[in-house]
This record gives sequence, C-alpha cells and structure tokens, in this order.
Amino acid sequence: MSNRERIDSLFKAIREKAEAQIAAEVETALPEIVIGMATCGLAAGALETRKGFEEALQERGIEARIRTVGCIGHCYAEPVVIVHNPGFPPILYHQVTPGKARMLVKSFLEDGDPLFEYMLGAMEANDMIPAVSDFPRFNREKRVVLDLCGDIDPERIEAYIARGGYAALAGALQEAPQEVVAAVSASGLRGRGGAGFPTGQKWGLAASAEGPGKTVICNADEGDPGAYMDRTILESNPHQVLEGLALCAYAVGAKEAVVYVRAEYPLAVKTVTGAIEQAIAWRLLGKDILGSGFDLEVSVFQGSGAFVCGEETALIQSIEGKRGMPQHRPPYPVEKGLWGLPTVINNVKTLASIPRVLQGGAEWYRTIGTEKSPGTAIFSVVGDVTHPGLVEIPMGVTLRSLIFEVCGGIPKKKRFKAVQIGGPSGGCLPAEFLDTPIDFDSLSKAGAMMGSGGMVVMDEDTCMVDVARYFLDFTQKESCGKCTFCRIGTRHLLDILERITKGEARERDLELLEEFSRDIQSGSLCALGRTAPNPVLTSLRYFREEYEAHVYEKRCPAMVCRALTAFYIDLDKCARGCDACVGCCPVEAIFTTLSRKKGIDQSLCVKCGECMAACPPEYSAVCKVSPPEKAPIIERPPKAAEG
Repeated sequence: MSNRERIDSLFKAIREKAEAQIAAEVETALPEIVIGMATCGLAAGALETRKGFEEALQERGIEARIRTVGCIGHCYAEPVVIVHNPGFPPILYHQVTPGKARMLVKSFLEDGDPLFEYMLGAMEANDMIPAVSDFPRFNREKRVVLDLCGDIDPERIEAYIARGGYAALAGALQEAPQEVVAAVSASGLRGRGGAGFPTGQKWGLAASAEGPGKTVICNADEGDPGAYMDRTILESNPHQVLEGLALCAYAVGAKEAVVYVRAEYPLAVKTVTGAIEQAIAWRLLGKDILGSGFDLEVSVFQGSGAFVCGEETALIQSIEGKRGMPQHRPPYPVEKGLWGLPTVINNVKTLASIPRVLQGGAEWYRTIGTEKSPGTAIFSVVGDVTHPGLVEIPMGVTLRSLIFEVCGGIPKKKRFKAVQIGGPSGGCLPAEFLDTPIDFDSLSKAGAMMGSGGMVVMDEDTCMVDVARYFLDFTQKESCGKCTFCRIGTRHLLDILERITKGEARERDLELLEEFSRDIQSGSLCALGRTAPNPVLTSLRYFREEYEAHVYEKRCPAMVCRALTAFYIDLDKCARGCDACVGCCPVEAIFTTLSRKKGIDQSLCVKCGECMAACPPEYSAVCKVSPPEKAPIIERPPKAAEG
C-alpha cells in the first residue's frame, strides 16, 4: 500500500467512525436544545439556563437532547438557544433565562406553542418562521472561518470531523509540502493578526530556512480592549485552528507547535487543551499522523497577560522564560525564532482560515473579498451599536454597511460620531469615512488599520479627547519600557491629555501632542510604540475643534470630562416631593429648596451622574452643562428650612 493510499484509508475510517457516532445520536426524532456556552453565554447565565432546561425536562418527563456549542454570534442576545422540535423548523430564542427555559419546555415541547414572543427578531402573526440563517446579522454575513462556530460541540472532535474537519490535513499529507505553500500563496491570504503580511510568503521563507529543527506558533495573545475574536474561535471550534496549525507545520517542515494563549482565557485554554488530547487519540496529531510518517507535538503555553507579548519577538521571549520584550529584527523569526530555530507565528484567525482555503481552493477563496485583500474579516463590534457581537464579513464591505446594516446602527436614535478600528493603537474615523471599504490598504490610507479585528463604535455623546486619553492610558501601561520614546514619550502624551480633560491645558499642548506623537512613531522599536499615538493623531486630525474647546474654552462639548462638566437640576422640570435623586447622592450634595424642589450644591458634587440616572424619565430634570460656570446657581436654604 502506498503512502497516499494508507493516509486515505485511515482517514476514511476515522471519518466514518465520527459520522456514525453523530448519526446515532440524531436518528431518534427527539427534540434538541442547542445552548451557546462560550464565555459570552456563560457570562450572561447560560449555565443557569441549561439547568433550567434540565430540571423542566425531568419534571415533565420529556425526553430531549441538550447540546452545548460555542458562540452563536449574537453576543448582545445571550443566553442564545436554538430549539429543534420535530415538525417545526429550528427556532432561535434570545436572552433565555431559566424561567423562559421552563416555559419553552412546557409550551413548545409539551403543548406545541413556539412562544414567538421570545424568538430573536420581531415577527408578525402571519409571518413564516425564519430560518436561523435569516436572522439579523447571519443573513448579511459571509461565515467562512466562523462557519461551524455555534453549530458544533467544541469538546467533541467527532462533531468537527463529521462536518469535513481534518479533510484538508489528510489531503495535504498526500502532497509535497511545497504544494501546500504554493496553494496558500495563490489564495492571497494575508495575516489576520494585524500586519497583513502574505501568509504564503512567510511560510515559504520558513520552509527554505536552514536549521536543526523548526517550530510553528499559534498567537492567541489577544489583548486589545473589547476584542474577543481569537478567544471565541478557540472556545467554539478549536480543531479548525489545530488543523491549520498542523498544515502550517507540515508545509514548513516543523515537528513542534505551540498554542500561546493568555491565562485570562481559562475556557479557551481548557477547550484547546482537550482538543489536542482528542486529536492525538484519533491519530490526527502526535506521532505518525494518519500513518504518513509526519510527527507533530503540540503544547499549550499560557501567557501572563502582557499586551506587548502579542508582538512576535516578545512572545518568543515569553515562551523562553524571559521578560516579554520586543527584539531587533532582522533576524526575523522565520530565520531565527524560538530557541534559535526558524519559527512561523500565525494568528488564530489566519490558521483557522487555512483548512477552508485548502478545501475550497485558491480560486474560490479569491472570489471572496477584494483583489489585494481576499477572504473575510472577523470583527468583535462593541460600543454604541444596537447588535454588538462577533461578525464575519467579506473584505471590501464598507464601514457603513457593517455598522448600520449588519450591526443595526446606533441605539436610542443617537448620531454616529466615530469608530475606533484596530485596537488601542488604531485610528478614530469620523462619519465622513463610513463609506470606506474594510480592507488592509483602505483603512491604512484613512489613518486607521485593520489590526486584529477590534472595533469600537461611538455615538454623539462620546468625548474624543477622553477616548484618546483612555486608549493611551492602556498602551502606556502596557509598554515594556525598553524604548525611551515609548516608555517616556507615551507618559508625556498621557500627562498632556489628562491636563486637557481636567481643564488645565497649556498654550502649546496641542502642538506638543503632535510633536511627541511623531517622535514616538519614529523612535520606537516595535509596533506597540509606533502605533500608540494613532488615537491621538487621528482624533486631532478629525476632531480638532473638540480639542480646541477643551484647551481654549475649558469646555467639553460632549459633557464627558468631569472637571469641565457640572450637573444641575432644572427647577421647571423638577417634581415637588420626588426624592429619587436625593437618596442616590453619595455625598449629600442634593438639597431641597424652599419650593420643595431640588438643587445641587456644586461645592460638594463629585459629578458621579447617579442623580441623572435616578431621575424619572417623565421629568428628566437633571441636566449637564459645560463649562461648569454655566450651571445655574441655586442657593441652599438653611438646614432648618431645608428639613
């Protein structure tokens, strides 16, 4: 038997075994309850929801399967549940509490009433029940990497194999490694970790590098605020990442692989560790994979949470037990990386794309996206948006389409103000850039960057100066301290921004912000330092009038900066006898006037905003104003009169 025939025979047996196991579970016409149990679902109470279903099924003597999956994608609607009841199409329910779970068991599984009021999305009485793929977002996405996320049980390798998993690896092992590199190169796949370097080119450099051994690393050190794409993929479909890692190792001639995951992702660590053990047991990792003679030892390394370790040379230092600090390049990791060996480092999304690229072919992959940025982009969209969550769209879709069509636009009828793309070092783009295509080159030209896929949407109530201060505070704290420009320069930038938001700005502060930002960009060693000033420069470029209001008028137009804002009570709106604001004030700054209405003692107010939140909406008597001098002065009556 030839090597090709042996691999084909072994994988065929594995696939038939997996398909038989899955088929045996669904042969009986039992109702099936699918619950999203990734971190987003667990945080919203999915464990309690599952318990609610289990208890209700037991109490009513109803036999049904409960299947847990990863992230379904609608993170804003968690806990998300899909119910497959024979005689009905699958129905997607949102925010399913334990109480709703019990009602669904009784009304739907027992009595046949689907309880449409709990279904995700509005539905008229005469509407047809929509397919799950037709729900908001799903019908506008192009799910390539996320295709199986939320559809299969991430803890069962047979679920992945039965859906075509590891077929790309079995096929590649029957070909020469250079053919795998050529296929990836032809697809035009670019690294999804942020830089957008051609994946095939990186693999080709590593394959031709000389050394006693080679290593491949999956970079899952996702540290951007609001970003959770890599975590979700590892929690929802770890085997697709492992298959991509094995394909990479085979293509470049590596025998060892490392999955570098930050320790703050305990569920991802647990899931990928279990997946590795399963893959070894099924002869898809470890020694003599599928009888091909190819060995690959895969281990998991838990990072300690340093944002800078997302940079590949700092990541290597971390694995080697050293302080995670970026190193001078060249030599690049593909020449001299982990333990001095040629090393390929790819992001989770990049590796998860590889099996789909090889299965569909380079020509198919290039039909998605744009000419220079083929494929899809995955974003975690957060902030002031109606439907935040995980989204996968073709490259080239505009920001407007993503924010307003896919994610439902800005809630509460607020106006769109800006979008931060590319993590804490990304750029802030205003409304005039909403028609910008989402791809590596277009975003870079606009002053932002693709980054790893974090996207923060901001409405009209956002202060762009405070946004720049927030992100710079993050990058300044995460600086490894190696470069003077990054270590000290970002500190100076942060000091200036803090002065501006406190109303203590100096005459040359705006000029210094630009000057220091350029110096930091030119003098920093790694991308953290070189891109740290991006939020400052882009917000200065597109929202300069907001900076000038802070500096020259001591005013925050968005009324966000506390030192430049005051709360006051509109006596015309205030209701006599309503004490809602009084009870919530932590410093007793709110008093009762002689007319039995309320006032705020500005000398005591700490500007926490609790009074505005507590004021009944029918009154909306608590208001904000900037600068504080514009707040109307209401004299506090003597204590006896007030009482």
